Amino acid sequence: MTDQTDVVICGAGPNGLLLAGELALAGVRPVVLEQLEEPSPELKANGIVGQANRVLDLRGLYQTLSGSDQPPQQMGGYIFAGMQVPFLDGVDNPMYGMVIQQPRVVRQLVDWVQGLGVEIRWGHELVELEQGSDGVTLEVVSPAGNYRMQTAYLVGADGGRSPVRKKAGIEFPGLTTEVIVRAAHASLPDEMRTGLGGIDVPGVGRIPFGHSRFDGGVLIYAEFQPGRPMLGTIEYGSILPDDAPALTIDELRASVKRVVGAELPLEAPNWPGPHALRRINGQNTRQAAQYRAGNVFLVGDAAHVHSAMGGPGLNLGMQDAMNLGWKLAAAVHGWAPNGLLGSYHSERWPAGQRVMMHSMAQAALMAAGPEVTALRTLFGELLATPDGSAHVAGVLSGSEVRYEIGDEHRLSGYFVPALTLSDGRRVAELLRSGRPVLLDLSGGDHAETAAGWRGRLDIEIATVDDRPAAALLIRPDGYVAWAADGFGDLDRDRLHAALRRWFGPPDSERISRSA
Repeated sequence: MTDQTDVVICGAGPNGLLLAGELALAGVRPVVLEQLEEPSPELKANGIVGQANRVLDLRGLYQTLSGSDQPPQQMGGYIFAGMQVPFLDGVDNPMYGMVIQQPRVVRQLVDWVQGLGVEIRWGHELVELEQGSDGVTLEVVSPAGNYRMQTAYLVGADGGRSPVRKKAGIEFPGLTTEVIVRAAHASLPDEMRTGLGGIDVPGVGRIPFGHSRFDGGVLIYAEFQPGRPMLGTIEYGSILPDDAPALTIDELRASVKRVVGAELPLEAPNWPGPHALRRINGQNTRQAAQYRAGNVFLVGDAAHVHSAMGGPGLNLGMQDAMNLGWKLAAAVHGWAPNGLLGSYHSERWPAGQRVMMHSMAQAALMAAGPEVTALRTLFGELLATPDGSAHVAGVLSGSEVRYEIGDEHRLSGYFVPALTLSDGRRVAELLRSGRPVLLDLSGGDHAETAAGWRGRLDIEIATVDDRPAAALLIRPDGYVAWAADGFGDLDRDRLHAALRRWFGPPDSERISRSA
């Protein structure tokens, strides 16, 4: 017997789970296959930075994950290649942050998607796939035995070594840098910890929170949770054999000495786990040649891998999931206009390119040598200027990303501004259901124009101080598909064109076609 379903997602990490929830909100119940038998306790990401916090806020997930009923909080500054980036007064600050470890993100998202009726099959591994005219046929191995599945669409959210990507024949070009990254939780004497997020090292001096550059490489120190220090090193110019034994605290201690030139009395953690203890042997910077092959799609690390410097991974992958979810649901429901599924690659591939660019730039600025030191001095001066700070903040947060959406208004293609309406509601709260929204700030002038799409669109008539436009059409992923400053015939024609481009024909045409 062959299971049949509309969408299968391989991978129950943050990106696969967010995509599953997006589909469920849109009335599609995907099946999630995860080869692990339970959520992974592995400590990878330690926080979510940038635009992804506003994305999560659209569904109320920021509040769930942060444990606060407040909207996303802006950061007073950040780091770029270990250099401070102050977000100066008067700069429109797009950087938001949330300190949270990845296992907790996964557990919370598991609860969310299961509450929406999503089935997660733990311990089920995809071993083969074949595309045909009617979708994708999968071979799956499970604890209860092997079975086949038939699905209209398959999504690989299965990491940098993605079996889905490989079996779909999607190339993964890029480069591997000779670098070894080691990171672990480790105990340090209390007298070495400064209480300001750094450590004092005899013979070296004060080492601050984050990345610090030395002639021997980079030292990473972070205490994301009080009393649980994490240390890491980056060493350039070599890699270990593939059969090298697993990382130990002794190996990390020796690496720290090579980097900083002094011995740190590191010991195994003396607090309950889980504990980080991982090594990256060779840094890959690679991007899938295409994010779609037929009815197979890639999100997150399956589509792109890069340095973790600056924490861009979840920011990029979660926005992949939000971009793809509503488009796949539209295809399943039969109202996706031509080109909608293709827009996933055309919109998200350039965003991945930007992240790889700035992650490689940061790695280059951390390298040894007097020339790099001079370049860091100059770059630091630029970061201290309002224009330099604002530009780097936009790059790191992803707020600079503008999709080519076929509308030339200054807001179109960008993420919706963080507006608070006169009645106290925030724009993010209007998108909790996962449906697109026409936000009419003109008193209702544009609402009637979109009435034919009410089956797929929420229409909100509201007011706001210093309105950015008379009306905005907001896609489910939070991006503005159309905006207007007036109410003329051209504005209405543009709105009709945007509605058809992103949400298909009006309800009356769909009904007449199916009759």
